[in-house]
Amino acid sequence: MNDAVRVDPRDARLCMANLYVAFIALALGGIAGLLQVLIRSGSFILPTWLNYYQVLTLHGVLLALILTTFFIIALFFGAMSRTMGPFSNGTRLWGWVAFWMMTAGTAMAGTLMLLNKASVLYTFYAPLQAHTGFYIGLALVIVGSWIAGYCMFYHYAKWKKENKAKFGPLLGFMAVITMLMWQVATLGVATAVIFYFIPWSLGLVERIDVLITRTLFWFFGHPLVYFWLLPAYAVWYVIVPKIIGGKVFSDSLARLSFILFLLFSIPVGFHHQLMEPGISHNWKYLQVILTFAVVVPSLMTAFTMFATFEMYGRTQGATGVFGWFKKLPWRDARFLAPFLGMLMFIPGGAGGIVNASHQLNQAIHNTIWVPGHFHLTIATTVILTFFGVTFWLVPHLTGRVFTRNMNQMGLIMTVTWVVGMFFMSGAMHLAGLLGAPRRSSFSTYGDAPQAFEWIPYQIAQAVGGVLLFIAIILMLIIFINLAFLSPKGETEFPVGEVADKTERTPVVFENWYLWLGVLAFLIFVAYTYPVMHMIHNAPIGAKGYILW
Repeated sequence: MNDAVRVDPRDARLCMANLYVAFIALALGGIAGLLQVLIRSGSFILPTWLNYYQVLTLHGVLLALILTTFFIIALFFGAMSRTMGPFSNGTRLWGWVAFWMMTAGTAMAGTLMLLNKASVLYTFYAPLQAHTGFYIGLALVIVGSWIAGYCMFYHYAKWKKENKAKFGPLLGFMAVITMLMWQVATLGVATAVIFYFIPWSLGLVERIDVLITRTLFWFFGHPLVYFWLLPAYAVWYVIVPKIIGGKVFSDSLARLSFILFLLFSIPVGFHHQLMEPGISHNWKYLQVILTFAVVVPSLMTAFTMFATFEMYGRTQGATGVFGWFKKLPWRDARFLAPFLGMLMFIPGGAGGIVNASHQLNQAIHNTIWVPGHFHLTIATTVILTFFGVTFWLVPHLTGRVFTRNMNQMGLIMTVTWVVGMFFMSGAMHLAGLLGAPRRSSFSTYGDAPQAFEWIPYQIAQAVGGVLLFIAIILMLIIFINLAFLSPKGETEFPVGEVADKTERTPVVFENWYLWLGVLAFLIFVAYTYPVMHMIHNAPIGAKGYILW
C-alpha cells in the first residue's frame, strides 16, 4: 500500500493508545450496564459493598464520556494523518500529553466511583456532592481533550498554509468542526467544575447555586450529543461510500450540514431544563425553536446518504424505485453496523423531537423514556457506527487484516446488538409512557399497583441488556483479534471521493471567522440575559448531600 494513503506508524501508535482506553471503558461500562438491568428486573441483588448508584454512575461516565471521547480522538487523529500527512513531532508530542492527561483523569475519577465516593451519576447534578478528586479527574479529561483538539487545528492550519489554493480534505474539515464545537461547549462544564464544584467539594464555600450549575452542564450536555454524532456522520458521509464502492454525493452539502450542526447544537441547552424553575418560558421557547432547527442538517444527512446508496445501486444495474437496496453489501460488517446505526436514528430522532416539545416533555421528562431515547440514539446509532469503524481502523493501524471469520463475528455482533437494543430501549420507551421513573433502582413503591405494571417491561430490559452484553463480549474479542492476533497484512483506510458531476464548493464554507461569529451571536442571544437573571436573583444556594 502506498505510504501516502496510510496513517503514519507513529501516529498509529497514538491512535491505538486512545483506542485501548476506549475499549477498556467499554468492558467496564458494559459490566456496570448489565448489573443495572439485572437489578431493575427485581431478580438480582448486589453485594453490600456495591450499590445501584455506583454502577449507574460508572456505566454513564465510562460509556457516555470516556469511551466516546477517546474513540473520537483516535478516529480523527487517524483521519487527519491519513488525509493530510503525518503530524509533526511537536504536534504528536502534544497528542501524547493530551492522552496521558485524559488517562490520568479517567483513572482518578474511575477509582473514586469504584470506592463509592462519587455516586452522582454522569450528570453530577448539585446538590449531590462527590469527592473533589472526581471533579478534578473530569477536569483533566476535558483539558486533555482541548489539547487534542488544538493538535488537530494546528495540523489543519499547517496543511492549509502549504496548500493555499485547495479546500481542506473533507474528513479534516469535519474533524475541525467537531472539535470546535467541543471546545466551545466544554467551556460550560469546565466553568461549573472549576469555579463551582471543586471549591464547594473542598469546603472553601458552603453552598452551591444549583440552577447555574445545571445550566452550565446543559450548555455542554446537549452539544455533547452532537460531539458523539458528528464523527458518526463523518463516517457516513465519507467512509461508507468508499466501503460500498460508491462516491460521496456532495462535498458542499456535507460541509454545509456540519456548519449548521455547529451553529444549532450549542444554544439549545434549555430544552433539557423545560421542567426546571428559574428560567423564563420565553427563553425556553427560543431554545426549543433553535433545537428544531437541527432537524434541517439531520434531514440533509438522511437525503445525502440515501442518494449515495441509490447512486451506487444504479451503477450496479439496479432498476425500479428501490432496486438499489438489493445491491448494498449486506454481508460486509463494515457496512452493516453503520447502516443499522443510521436506521435506528430515525426513531431516535423522532423521540428527540418529542423530548424537546414542551407539553410532551412534561409527560416523559422524569421517566425511563428518556434513557430509552438516549440508548437508541447514542448507544445504537453512534456506537454501532464506531464498531463498524473498528473493523477497518484497527487492522489498518496495526498492519493486520479483517478476516472472514472476524467479519462473520462482526455480523453476529451487529444483529445481536440491534435485537438487544430493540428489547431494552423499546421496553424503556413503553415503561416511560406508563410513568416508570428513571435514575432509580428496583422498587415496588410500597406495592403500589402502578409499580407492578412496570415490572414486565423491566424484565424485558434485562433480556435486552443480557443480549447487549453478549454483543460487547463479541466486540471485545474482535478488537483483541484485530489488535494482536489477526494475520499481518494491509487494510485500507477508506476515504470516499466526491462524485464527478458535483457542484463547486463555496469558499465561504472555510470562513471560520464568519461561522464562529454567528455561533457567538446565537449563544449571546440565547444565554446572556437568562444567565444574568439567574445570577442577579440567585438564592442562597444548597449545601452538599451525600446520599449513599
